[in-house]
Amino acid sequence: MDSPHGAAVKAEDFGVKGPRGWVFRGVGIDAAPGSLIAVEGPSGSGRTCLLLALTGRMKPTEGHAEIGRHRLPKKMAAVRRIAALGPVPGVNDLDQALTVAEQLREAALLQRRYDGPVRALLRPREERRASTAARIDAALDAAGLDVAALPKGPRTSVRDLERLESVRLSVAIALLGSPRLLALDDLDLKLSDSERAEAWDLLRSLAAAGTTVLAVCSEAPSDATVLRTGPAATAAGAATDDPAAAPAAGSAEVPRPTDSKVTWGIQATAPHDSDGTDGTADSDGTDADAAADSDGAAGVGVAAAAHDPHDTKGDDDALAEAGRA
Repeated sequence: MDSPHGAAVKAEDFGVKGPRGWVFRGVGIDAAPGSLIAVEGPSGSGRTCLLLALTGRMKPTEGHAEIGRHRLPKKMAAVRRIAALGPVPGVNDLDQALTVAEQLREAALLQRRYDGPVRALLRPREERRASTAARIDAALDAAGLDVAALPKGPRTSVRDLERLESVRLSVAIALLGSPRLLALDDLDLKLSDSERAEAWDLLRSLAAAGTTVLAVCSEAPSDATVLRTGPAATAAGAATDDPAAAPAAGSAEVPRPTDSKVTWGIQATAPHDSDGTDGTADSDGTDADAAADSDGAAGVGVAAAAHDPHDTKGDDDALAEAGRA
């Protein structure tokens, strides 16, 4: 069952295909509300496209998913209303020309105008301003960003923020709409070890408060439910001279399509799994409007992108089409 805050995330045979082939396919996931899910792997393995598809920003080609009882791809708009994006490069970049205060105020106004209830627009101006200020303060507090401590306070330019400060600002903006699912891309990009630890502490606090968190990263913490991407075995008997196509230890074997060079697999590991055994669970395919979501421990399993990991054209094409979905 969904919690009042978080959204359960379920998928079965979920996949996206671009003009040059599959970006990812065969995704299966069953995560409870309030889960901290880390997608760990190299760039070009379909991580960002999976994130966008699960948040209703990219239309899947096959299979289905359920996000807080809303079934994809049929209910993409409904999923977008409950799923917010933190930092996702190339999709919702911060405006470098604005100050921190301007960026927050603009985001709050847009959220109130397009996502808030209509009756909120009819309130007196002073009441609207007070409500907006309260929402911004609450979001900044949850994201751990102390605006007063910035070099120029709220007048600090977005371009002058450190990487971790920029992540916190993006998270605060996403939290303005009280999302039930928060998704972040390249979480640990350009972060030091100490900053990476702070970023994961932030996501743990959000998950502990009930929000389901999905984060793409290159190195996941041990206490998260982890999806690890890596080269899986090629088709039986198929020879390859490409070292990138060598099987990864523990990866699931996926049959290699005839039009692909390398098949990628994603290995799911539950948090605190001392014996290293992978826990997997598939959705039962029941209609989302009629079935209750599972409240058990999150288990995930994925068979992903059947394309060359060194060629990101398929991902780029899919990202370009996301804006038209």
